[in-house]
Amino acid sequence: MTVGKDVSSLFTDVVNCMQTENLELKKLVYLYLINYAKSQPDLAILAVNTFVKDSQDPNPLIRALAVRTMGCIRVDKITEYLCDPLQRCLKDDDPYVRKTAAICVAKLYDINAELVEDRGFLEALKDLISDNNPMVVANAVAALAEIQDSSTRPIFEITSHTLSKLLTALNECTEWGQVFILDSLSRYKAADAREAENIVERVTPRLQHANCAVVLSAVKIILLQMELITSTDVVRNLCKKMAPPLVTLLSAEPEIQYVALRNINLIVQKRPTILAHEIKVFFCKYNDPIYVKMEKLEIMIKLASDRNIDQVLLEFKEYATEVDVDFVRKAVRAIGRCAIKLERAAERCISVLLELIKIKVNYVVQEAIIVIKDIFRRYPNTYESIIATLCESLDTLDEPEAKASMIWIIGEYAERIDNADELLESFLETFPEEPALVQLQLLTATVKLFLKKPTEGPQQMIQAVLNNATVETDNPDLRDRAYIYWRLLSTDPEAAKDVVLAEKPVISDDSNQLDSSLLDDLLANISTLSSVYHKPPEAFVSRVKTAPRADDEEFADTAETGYSESPSQGVDGASPSSSAGTSSNVPVKQPAAPAAPAPMPDLLGDLMGMDNSIVPVDEPTAPSGPPLPVLLPSTTGQGLQISAQLVRRDGQIFYDISFDNGTQTVLDGFMIQFNKNTFGLAAGGALQVSPLQPGTSARTLLPMVAFQNLSPGAPSSLLQVAVKNNQQPVWYFNDKIPMHAFFGEDGKMERTSFLEAWKSLPDDNEFSKEFPSSVVSSIDATVEHLAASNVFFIAKRKNSNKDVLYMSAKIPRGIPFLIELTAAVGVPGVKCAVKTPNKEMVALFFEAMESLLK
Repeated sequence: MTVGKDVSSLFTDVVNCMQTENLELKKLVYLYLINYAKSQPDLAILAVNTFVKDSQDPNPLIRALAVRTMGCIRVDKITEYLCDPLQRCLKDDDPYVRKTAAICVAKLYDINAELVEDRGFLEALKDLISDNNPMVVANAVAALAEIQDSSTRPIFEITSHTLSKLLTALNECTEWGQVFILDSLSRYKAADAREAENIVERVTPRLQHANCAVVLSAVKIILLQMELITSTDVVRNLCKKMAPPLVTLLSAEPEIQYVALRNINLIVQKRPTILAHEIKVFFCKYNDPIYVKMEKLEIMIKLASDRNIDQVLLEFKEYATEVDVDFVRKAVRAIGRCAIKLERAAERCISVLLELIKIKVNYVVQEAIIVIKDIFRRYPNTYESIIATLCESLDTLDEPEAKASMIWIIGEYAERIDNADELLESFLETFPEEPALVQLQLLTATVKLFLKKPTEGPQQMIQAVLNNATVETDNPDLRDRAYIYWRLLSTDPEAAKDVVLAEKPVISDDSNQLDSSLLDDLLANISTLSSVYHKPPEAFVSRVKTAPRADDEEFADTAETGYSESPSQGVDGASPSSSAGTSSNVPVKQPAAPAAPAPMPDLLGDLMGMDNSIVPVDEPTAPSGPPLPVLLPSTTGQGLQISAQLVRRDGQIFYDISFDNGTQTVLDGFMIQFNKNTFGLAAGGALQVSPLQPGTSARTLLPMVAFQNLSPGAPSSLLQVAVKNNQQPVWYFNDKIPMHAFFGEDGKMERTSFLEAWKSLPDDNEFSKEFPSSVVSSIDATVEHLAASNVFFIAKRKNSNKDVLYMSAKIPRGIPFLIELTAAVGVPGVKCAVKTPNKEMVALFFEAMESLLK
């Protein structure tokens, strides 16, 4: 079972082994049940009696194991039987059983929220907060927090009474128990400064903990409560106390360092005094990974001040001579950002930049020019004396941003540069080949030069540039800007001066980029994914909350609310609001449609001679409809079952495909390819399948395009498909192309057109076929049914006791099918005659009509 073999056929035999007294064997049987109960729900009921019996076993390990397993089996029929044992275990004498039962309530709530509320489990959980065992308290808090996250109404509210119990339990429970309690306490808003100080005092010892998650959760609470503390002395002391544990986090392994640095980045934006004297710990070590170095640079910029800038600049200058190009660029840019941030240090920063330019390393020079352009914007008319040095490096510029920056400097200070027109002319020679960024800057700089020096040289340049930018470009931004300048210059040059040479606003320091409300939101989520991504939780995942009960009038009008709980890729309901703990399968509400991702490389290779590109995985859409035909049974697919068929909706062809994961592993990274086929069908969009948890299924609509992937030879309805995921080999299966999926909405013909078309086609193009098993029970119903598949009614006549229907349909490329159906109502047997200019498609047409008339 562990290696993915399907051993579900042994279900009954394995269930019989449940009666064993051997604890190890019992655990294995329970694992087997968790894996296969979803696919064998009727047989899983056989195990219920043993579960109930085991939940009353004298051994607490077996009692807890029974309840835990019943909670993991997500089968509705078993859920009903779980309630009584769970109620007993919540009041069990043994704390191990109680703490297991607490988590089980959260799992049960996820399966059936109404049942949990009706049976009073929530009240029982709240009672466990007063338990004398700290681990039971921690698990009760974890379960209540999980339930609260998936409910729209207040379920877990910490009162001052609960607060003292949680703070008491905090000292005695395990490290992850402490994380659960601390994260829940962070949601509590103290009544006044005194209570806030009391909470902080009780939480501060957690700062010395060896577990990084506990430290960060404690920091989060202290930061939140500091907002309410009015005493500046207390705040200053707390800032001093928080510095050492944060510094200690930087001696951990690189991955933990990175998470710590991302959190510290937020903390120093709110309270820079905490680490103001610790800037040295953020100096980069030679063996730091690049992601750690980049994050340290960001924090150094934020902590840079007039007092430590000399130290910082020495470091940055050293980094600018490293071998890692990206790191060097970031270091050079950091010098510029410090200059913009600290006015008194700007001159020292520029000296360092000029020294770096003199070493003549291409990418260093280019990055320096980019930041000097920003320094000129920040301090106009202050440091322009260095322009001559910059102009010496003109020939080495090959990056668009550096070129654009240099061109901006030449245009902005054209009156101070004697040979400005020559310098710009050197760029104009390659104007058509330059990127849009450089072209736009060249256009503006040339206009500035002309307005500042309206002599013959610039006049010829402006003509050439405007001509290039209006006549010989496809870029609408460039063309529009050129036309605006042209009209300004030709109608009112003075107005053009006022517009183009207007005084520019001074730019400001961008090292504290985050908006204050977003920063507060992120600080409330320290030690979660949110603080690593620097995005609010709802920005990267949504979670559907349980709709309120009908009898809760207070919440009757509350709609489903998306609530962030987990990263959008690869984690099913794992809550980043808690640093660790239980995860539950929670349905995910669709976020706004993302931009179409870039196609993935053809990892499957040229399967079956396929040459259409692979479609990348995206977020799921869930079409509903009748069951799909099974094309890959789970016995063949090592537990994965695939069902699919082609359908037409709103004039578009889709591949309606469903995946059922009967394995015990998460399946992700689904990709699909179609072999060359008669209609050239290929995937026309992203295959939208999120990671599939064991025992779950997903159904999606894949948009298709036709005539992309044509196969030579006689027409065939065969569609060969290959599907792959990250955990299994490539699966191949065959499907049938129903031709009626190609019948277009434009297939209806007027009577006269139908008659003319029928007469114009030679008799050789008429074919007929009997469908002996088809029965027309009602003419109107048949006409309506066929119209739904774009086979349109034209006329009807009687021939002895039979009805003759004339109908039309059309497939892409304008190929019509003129149809004559002859049938007696209620009598088996329908004769179908058709005339069409495309004889090769007739066999496929009859296949389609027979399936429609079944």
